[in-house]
Amino acid sequence: MEIDSLAVIPARGGSVGIPHKNLKRVGGVPLIVRAIIAAQGAGISRVVVTTDDPEIEAVALRNGADVVRRPTVLATGTASSEAAVLHALDAIAAGDRDAWVSPHEAAPADSMIPQVVVFMQATSPFIRSCDVAEAVSRVRTGEADCVFSAVPTHAFQWGLDDEQIVPIGHSGSERKMRQELPPRWQETGGFYVMNHDGFRAAGHRFFGRLAVQEVPEETHFEIDTPTDLRICDAVASVVTSSDEQLSVDAIVTDFDGVHTDDRVIIDSTGVELVVVNRRDGLGVARVKAAGKKFLILSTERNPVVAARAAKLGVDVLHGVDNKMAALQGWLKEQGVDADRVAYLGNDVNDLGPMQLVGWPCATADADDAVRFAARVVLQANGGDGAVRELCDLVIDEAGNT
Repeated sequence: MEIDSLAVIPARGGSVGIPHKNLKRVGGVPLIVRAIIAAQGAGISRVVVTTDDPEIEAVALRNGADVVRRPTVLATGTASSEAAVLHALDAIAAGDRDAWVSPHEAAPADSMIPQVVVFMQATSPFIRSCDVAEAVSRVRTGEADCVFSAVPTHAFQWGLDDEQIVPIGHSGSERKMRQELPPRWQETGGFYVMNHDGFRAAGHRFFGRLAVQEVPEETHFEIDTPTDLRICDAVASVVTSSDEQLSVDAIVTDFDGVHTDDRVIIDSTGVELVVVNRRDGLGVARVKAAGKKFLILSTERNPVVAARAAKLGVDVLHGVDNKMAALQGWLKEQGVDADRVAYLGNDVNDLGPMQLVGWPCATADADDAVRFAARVVLQANGGDGAVRELCDLVIDEAGNT
């Protein structure tokens, strides 16, 4: 008995250019999680992360992927990706439970032999599930033995021939329009979909009948350097689909600039006053009624923060100097998994807590750095219904599960 498809995502812990690269966040989501989500969204039967790193293993398991523990010899910078994929397939086919860890119910090893193998790379953060699904279908139906993601290119390329600069794919003496050049494609490195038996026989990804899966040009980014990471983080909100399902057990928010519009009214006696939105209160009430936890976390020492929390009937930690440490303590006390928490912030002192949770969120008028770090950017400004918008997203998702 064969399963239909199996995705293997190599994610070693070491990286020369970017330490712990596969756990770095783009658009608020760790790279390894983005790859897992893309594979799951493509309807792939089983998603497997092969890694030598305990932290990557834990993140993968929490996000519903199987893990194959990769030996050190296959986790070096010189070991091939094909070797890692083949090792993962071998460990699963052999039912090697010392190497193969799964959050799912145990399945017979022989039922884990797929018809189609999908080799995906977490360093391509903008893989679309629909593109992977189409490529899987093309291999499954026998159209091709290997289908890989690529973008069309009309670039005028030049190379060296006997130390002389020469044109590649065009004539230097006749300058044609780019559209008149022969079709060319550039690999994105995002995914390679292969017939299982053919891949095993060949031992490498390019074998048999090859086909290109053209993907949108804006999704072609690969992350090799810190600059690549910054660029991808900056464009994530534009490239990534905003239809993710927000499923959490708790909401944590900043106060100033989130429950308020960040302005302070000072009367003649020096008393500071703020304005909040009543609609936010109704949203919080719905979240509490659904059994979700709610915390206001703020560095502000003004008692108005505690007063508003008391009015809403939610937990509050304010006047804290280290918001990240305070949040870690609250999560441990409440027994809540950080991956199942949404944090709503608006300014740079929210970046630490946002890195800690699975769902970093930003108000529409948040600082640019906060917006770039967010997995979800709301449409409402702070003090103008942002808290209500987030609460409604959580409740609506809870009602659909």
